[in-house]
Amino acid sequence: MSRSTDRTIRNRLGVATDAGAWCTIGKIPEPPADVYEASGAGPLRPAFLRPLGMLGAVLVAPFMPIAMLFSLLASGEEALKRLLSTKEERDRARAADLDVERRDKAIVELGLDKTFDGNWHGAAAQFLLRWYSHSSHHQRFVLLAQGRILLASPPKRVSVRRDERMRVVAEIPAGEAVLEDPLPAYESNKLRIRFKDDTWLTLTSEEWRSDLHKYLMRHPDTGEGQSTEA
Repeated sequence: MSRSTDRTIRNRLGVATDAGAWCTIGKIPEPPADVYEASGAGPLRPAFLRPLGMLGAVLVAPFMPIAMLFSLLASGEEALKRLLSTKEERDRARAADLDVERRDKAIVELGLDKTFDGNWHGAAAQFLLRWYSHSSHHQRFVLLAQGRILLASPPKRVSVRRDERMRVVAEIPAGEAVLEDPLPAYESNKLRIRFKDDTWLTLTSEEWRSDLHKYLMRHPDTGEGQSTEA
């Protein structure tokens, strides 16, 4: 976490944090009707972009073909580099590709391609069903603070100045859940909140190997069950 972000958090939220990162969750599956009603029947999706945000998307749209062209050129340049590379460089590239394949396979094996563990009566599902009742914004700034897991966000969905508008919208007390890196052997953007009943939900960080990942690497005892085992 950069100093400017840390300063914003301290000033805006008034809390001292160990680490934090912007994260999203996957699509919330359709819950059973009785479970959904019992949870308060809150929204299961983030809010749509406001007109100003939609206008920004429209203004950006004409530049997408140019961005795609640059992406193709970059891919071509990478392919040319590999063609002209030495045997040692090609071996390293193949090893890196194999590492990515293993990581992607582990993601599927651990269920990290799913939003939560699937138990609608578990603590993770109950927390998930209230996710967008706390805020209609599509992202959460997930923080670790003295054993607690805090989730901050603008109260409503915004397209700009999210840091300046965020506030704590949910808190998981120490002892109720842990944040863990389920793929410590790989560089990934996956995290998991595991509740004490062993149910869990998956977070995708905005950055690969985010500040939260780095913190968990430095403090392996912070989370439990941090391994690539299911």
